[in-house]
Amino acid sequence: MKFFKVVATYILAFFACMFLIATALKGLSGGMQALFAFGMPGLITWWRAKTISRSTEGEMAHRPTQGNVMSTDARHESNDRRPNGQRAAAIMAMSRLQAAVEQPSFVVHRGTRRQGWIPKGETVEIVGRWIQGMIYVGPAPNVQGRGYGDRCRSYIDPAQPVASANSAQSGDSMPYWPGYSSIPEGCRATYLDWLAGGASDGSINPGYMFLYFYGLERRFLIDKPSDDEKRDILDEVKRLKGLFSANHSAQRYLGDFIDLASIMLSHDEIERPVFKSWTWELPLSLKVAIGGMVANGVPLTGEWLLSWFLCHPDKRLRTAAQRCENEFRALFIAKFDLQFPQGLKVAKSKKFLKYNYAAASGEFNADIQMSADGTQILDISGLSKPVSIAQDIADEAMDELDRLSRFLGRNPERKGSFEAHALLPACLWDIFPSEERRDLISWGNQLVAAGGLALANDILERMGMPASGKVGKRQLTDAADALAALGFGLAPDPRHALRLPKEGEPVVLFALDAGEDTGSASDAYRATLLELALSAFVAHADGQVTDGERLVLVDRVARAQNVTEGERKRLKANLDWFLAVPADMATLRSRLKEIDAAQQVALRNAMIAVAHADGIIQTEEVAGIEKIYRIFGLDPSTAYSDLHAGGVANTPVRVRSADPGSPGEPIPEEATARRPALDTQRIAAIRSDTARVSSVLGQIFQTEQDVETEPAVASASPLKGLDVKCAAFVRDVIAKDHWSAEAFEQLASRHGLMASGALETINEWSFATYDEALLDEYDGYDVADEIAQALKTQFEKETA
Repeated sequence: MKFFKVVATYILAFFACMFLIATALKGLSGGMQALFAFGMPGLITWWRAKTISRSTEGEMAHRPTQGNVMSTDARHESNDRRPNGQRAAAIMAMSRLQAAVEQPSFVVHRGTRRQGWIPKGETVEIVGRWIQGMIYVGPAPNVQGRGYGDRCRSYIDPAQPVASANSAQSGDSMPYWPGYSSIPEGCRATYLDWLAGGASDGSINPGYMFLYFYGLERRFLIDKPSDDEKRDILDEVKRLKGLFSANHSAQRYLGDFIDLASIMLSHDEIERPVFKSWTWELPLSLKVAIGGMVANGVPLTGEWLLSWFLCHPDKRLRTAAQRCENEFRALFIAKFDLQFPQGLKVAKSKKFLKYNYAAASGEFNADIQMSADGTQILDISGLSKPVSIAQDIADEAMDELDRLSRFLGRNPERKGSFEAHALLPACLWDIFPSEERRDLISWGNQLVAAGGLALANDILERMGMPASGKVGKRQLTDAADALAALGFGLAPDPRHALRLPKEGEPVVLFALDAGEDTGSASDAYRATLLELALSAFVAHADGQVTDGERLVLVDRVARAQNVTEGERKRLKANLDWFLAVPADMATLRSRLKEIDAAQQVALRNAMIAVAHADGIIQTEEVAGIEKIYRIFGLDPSTAYSDLHAGGVANTPVRVRSADPGSPGEPIPEEATARRPALDTQRIAAIRSDTARVSSVLGQIFQTEQDVETEPAVASASPLKGLDVKCAAFVRDVIAKDHWSAEAFEQLASRHGLMASGALETINEWSFATYDEALLDEYDGYDVADEIAQALKTQFEKETA
């Protein structure tokens, strides 16, 4: 038989060589053609015979022979006849044979006829690599698939060549739908090495993982093994999903399989909501769970509605929900429970759930019948009202977490700190507890009772926000937000303040009304704040604030119109601060130039009232009022007529005509208070003193007012929300990481802007756009690097 095989091989090889000579080797000489036609078939026949011989020897080496198997009696007889050393050797040999028989692993060598699924717990050897089961081995069978020839991808064919070295870790040459028989030899070596290592390297190209997964999903859905084996496959896919958690495709395809497999095995697996979906559709497990609740009339809890919302493709989430994920979920559920204490009942859908599973390998589809206890499950995909309700609740929760989100965006390393905790809504304090809260509230109450004045640095240090030297706007804003969460306000509030406290100056802590929003301020509040600042400036002019001046200012706060009671408290605290720190006219100058005529009259009246408050008008007070009048653009001499009149005449005063009274006892005239008399000689001296400096001051103010500005560019602003002038200013600002105060003012002047006004406008725009200020005041102005990079990219696009 062997002879005929050799002859047949030689003949077939001879005809093959003749064909090659006739088609491809015509150029060879006659002798070379004859040598090739008769010599090559001989070499092929010899190689084939040797290969068969080696295969036969390998099978014989692992095949038990009659001489290797002995009965128990024969072994005893043999042991009785042999010397002790020979008996020991025989016993050792039998022990090895027994161990080999009891070995649970199954060994498959190249050339074996065994193929198909290798179950878990068995081991297979492929090209010198020992691989655990849960794989298909053997020639790939034909399949009717999509986008792939006619061979099953997952089968590991031992006959396919494999590279000698693992050189394709990155998998760059792997196709989109890999198949073992179609990938390059180097990729086969990498794949086999990865399997031999327990398929536990998550840094490998995910294509190798998918090649492994193709076999798992095929076994589960096509072969339909026992439930125990299905659970093993499900556990393995869950492990792979965790191993490749950063890969979107892995999360999507493996997640879909896990959903389906969990439902097919047990409904216990879907009783827990899921809060993240990697697809544009609701996860199957969620559809089944909520569809069953709706079909049975079971109200949804906040947790299940949140799961529905977060997995829905039409949800709208802002940064706060992503940056404060755990807090957002807790707040959503808390708000839901308040709005729907009995749960949310959902109207039943008119459609039933149908599901078709498309294999990740593209080789098959599986139609899955969905039912619960024999009843069809309702399809919730088309229901929109519950999602709309969830969106409203989510919007409220995100609004309340905005301050915390902005804080964590600027300070990600301080997540979990007290200041972050203080920005939580009150209903979450017990869910996310902080031991420091009670101590800080007690300390704050003691400070308020003592007048509320404390150094800004001391307050920041007490709150775990240490700062040395000058305190910036960002630090004070964080402190104000944290204090507001504890029930305290901070004056000056950096978001509305006319200026920030300087190094060594105090701030004022005061009690807030419950629910007071310190982040906003009305126009009336801002106008009154400016009025108090100017009045305090006049009161400070002579070096001391008298009781009469203080009473006039306190009365002004009490008479403030169109402000809330919360704003009135904030005005009182800011007044305490104005009276506790020296006035700074430089920061008020730009504000005063922007006021309208009606507000200018109110400010003049307020200053005149403070000057008259103690009955004596000091020279320094007159000089201060003159300085402010110059900023208003008024003749300084107007101050004397206003002081003499005791106020500013704005409109004619209507009086009621006198009617004769009824006869009776005459009423004595009420004594009128003496108005302070003006000393004309002293006023003349004041005029003389101020005249000497008026020219200098006029030059200073004239310089500020007459700065030549560059003509505005007629084109649209490249930054939405900023005008062209501010956008051009921003373009120059982001060119450097830091600006000194002097350089910043010079740059603003070149753009025709006031430094303080430009700073406020740009930072308010930056907060609205990026949840963070572009410029931070600290020994000048620091430029936020991330925002600057984003703006540079945007400017480059505009000029491209």
